[in-house]
Formats: sequence, C-alpha cells, structure tokens
Amino acid sequence: MIEISQLSFRYREGAEPILHGIDLVIPDGAFVGITGAAGSGKSTLTYAFNGIIPHCYPGDFYGSVLIDGLDTCEASLTDISRLVGSVCQDIDSQMVSSVVEDEVLYGLENFGVPKDEVEARVAEALDAMGIADLRHRGIAELSGGQKQKVAVASVIALKPRVLVLDEPTAELDPASSLAVFELLARYARENDTTVIVVEQKIALLSDFADMLLIVDDGKIRFQGTPAEVLEHSDELLEIGVNCPRSTSLVNRLRAGGLVNAPAARNVDEAVAVCKRVLSGEGAVA
Repeated sequence: MIEISQLSFRYREGAEPILHGIDLVIPDGAFVGITGAAGSGKSTLTYAFNGIIPHCYPGDFYGSVLIDGLDTCEASLTDISRLVGSVCQDIDSQMVSSVVEDEVLYGLENFGVPKDEVEARVAEALDAMGIADLRHRGIAELSGGQKQKVAVASVIALKPRVLVLDEPTAELDPASSLAVFELLARYARENDTTVIVVEQKIALLSDFADMLLIVDDGKIRFQGTPAEVLEHSDELLEIGVNCPRSTSLVNRLRAGGLVNAPAARNVDEAVAVCKRVLSGEGAVA
C-alpha cells in the first residue's frame, strides 16, 4: 500500500511549490493512471513514489510517503528500489546493455539475486512482456514498442511491489500503445503488483485503470474510478485535459436529463448509451 500524507515539494531553484498538500492512499494491486496538463506536477508526484525526491533532486520536502510502511525520506534509494521499479519516458537513456538478455540480467546482478534464481526470473519477465523471442536480439534492432517492453521486463524481473512508468507510450503508435497497456494490466492482475502510469492518453488510462488521478497546479483535482472522473469532462477541459469526444457526448446527454448512465469511457460505451436512448429505454444505469 502507498500512503501519502500532506505531501508538498518545492525544487530548490523554484520559487513556488510544485506539489501542494497531497493526501493519497493507493491499495495493493491497483492500476493507477495519472494525467494532467504539462507542468501540472504529475511527473514530480511519481518521483515521490520512487524516492527521486527528496534523494536526487534537492528541495523542500514536507509530509510523508510510505511504501508498504517504508518511509521514503528515511530509507535509502537502494531500499526503495527493491520495492519500487521505475521506467522513465526516455527509454534509450535507461538502456545500459546492447543485448536484450543482458539488459534484463543487469538489474538482477546488481541486486545480488541468487544465481539459481536468475534464469527463471529472466525467462518469466520476458514471457510476461511477450518478448521471449527477442532474448538474444540487439537493443539497437528493436522498435520503440519492443524497447518499451524490454525496459519493463528488466524492472519486473526484480519483482517490485510497485511499478511506476512515466509516459510509456509517448513515442508509440496506437497499436503498440494498446499492447503495452494490455501487458501491464495483465501483469498487475496476475502478480498483485501496483502499477502507476503517467500518461497523456486519457482514453487508454480510462480503459485500463482502476483509479484515475487528475493533477492540476500541484494538487490532485479529481480522483476516483475512470467513470467518476470523466463525469467532469467540461472541468477537465478547462485545466488542459482533453476527454474523448464520446465521453463529452454522453455527459451532454446526462446534463440535459436525457440519460441516466455513467460517463462513457470509450466509443463502445457511448454507442451503447445512444442505442438505448434511441430505442426509448432512457439509458437508465
């Protein structure tokens, strides 16, 4: 479980805090999506999960962040990284090896994983990401989507309790983005691992996340299930978060009293609502 209490943070060179009084509880095994406009503080929030703040970026840190009871201020980065695995946005900067197998091995060797466990962990991680066939391929030969899966595999091989990813689909096409999210969701479900994804594509987050957080001006403006958060599509637009048009359509119908249904997360849900309205059923949830 992740427990955040009254978290505020200001970078040393910044005049204003980038995070303000955040309170948050994330249960074990949750798939959490975080989004918000550029500069809203969403990436800095993830730095609090993995200990980058306050350990790597100097600044003023207030409040507490507990990961399975471990206080990230008091613990070392090494201890935190045994619980929290991170995949950064710039995948190429994270790669340290030239071959896929060596990339996955690197973390295991550095963490001193017993040799009799290493082979099984490498195989399991590659299988989980659907890239067992790439084991002996060169990193330079891979597509962006394949590199993303290798980066995730190298982290989950360490069996963290929490997996944090910063915009993992930023440079991927829609098909590759969907594939990455499907793999992450399955991994979270099968391993009871908490997965936290910062992502601009709110439609993807809405389809896969159990909990959606909207960060605005360093605060969590909205929090809840995707359907609960998407009910506020007009307010989200005002703070720079664009909801799917299908969501906005159903919300307009709800505002006009024409339907009584949850906010639509995607086109299929919106079509189902509209069909019920046209058939005279009133789309009562």
